[in-house]
Amino acid sequence: MKKIGMLGGMSWESTSTYYKLLNEEIKHRLGGLHSAKIILSSVDFEEIEKFQHSSLWEETAEILSNEAKAVENAKADFLIICTNTMHKVAPQIEENINIPILHIADCTAQALLKDGIKKVALLGTKFTMTEDFYKNRIEEKYKIEVVVPNEDEQDLIHEVIYKELCLGKCVKKSRDEYIKIIKRLEKDYDCEGVILGCTEISMLIKQGYVDIPIYDTTKLHVLSAVDYALKK
Repeated sequence: MKKIGMLGGMSWESTSTYYKLLNEEIKHRLGGLHSAKIILSSVDFEEIEKFQHSSLWEETAEILSNEAKAVENAKADFLIICTNTMHKVAPQIEENINIPILHIADCTAQALLKDGIKKVALLGTKFTMTEDFYKNRIEEKYKIEVVVPNEDEQDLIHEVIYKELCLGKCVKKSRDEYIKIIKRLEKDYDCEGVILGCTEISMLIKQGYVDIPIYDTTKLHVLSAVDYALKK
C-alpha cells in the first residue's frame, strides 16, 4: 500500500471527512483491521482564507508548497490537496515537489465521462466558479460543458461555505437555497448533473435532494486516492 499524503485544514471540517472516508474505503477493500497509510499536514485556515480574499495567491502557494515538501519528506508516495479551491495553486506546488498530485478536477471529470455527462452545473467557492483553473480544466481536457450560477447565486453559495459550512454549521434555509439554485440550472440550462465543487458542500447536499446526479468531489477524490494507493 502506498502512503497517501494529505494537505488539509482548508477547512478541517472537510479534512476530517477525507480521513474517515479514506480509512473506510481501505477497510472495505482489504477487510480485517486494515487502514490507510496517511501523512497529513493540516494548515491554519484562518491564514489561508485571509490570503484568498486578498488575492494573495502566491503567498498561499508558498505556504502550501512548504507543507507539501514536508509531506514528501515524511515519505508520502503521492499528494492529495483536500480542497477544490486551492487547486488554483496546484501548478506551483507541483514545481516544488517530486511526488505526483492527484488533481480533484480530473477524478471528477472522469466520473462524469463514465456516466456520459456532457453538461454539468458547478457549485463551489466564488474562486472555483469564476476562475479558469477548475472549470476550464474540465471543459478543455475532458470536453464537458460547465455551467455556473449567476452572480447573486454565487455570492450566496460562497457566503454559506465560509460563514456556515467551514464552521461545521448546516442550516436548512441554506440547503433550500442550494437546492433551488441546482434546480434552476437544471431547468434553464439542461444540466445533466451537478458538481459539489467545494469539499464542504457534501455536508449540506446529498443525492436525492435533487433529481439530477450529484458528484461529490470529496468522495471521488478519496476513491481516486485509494485506487492509486493500492495500484501495484
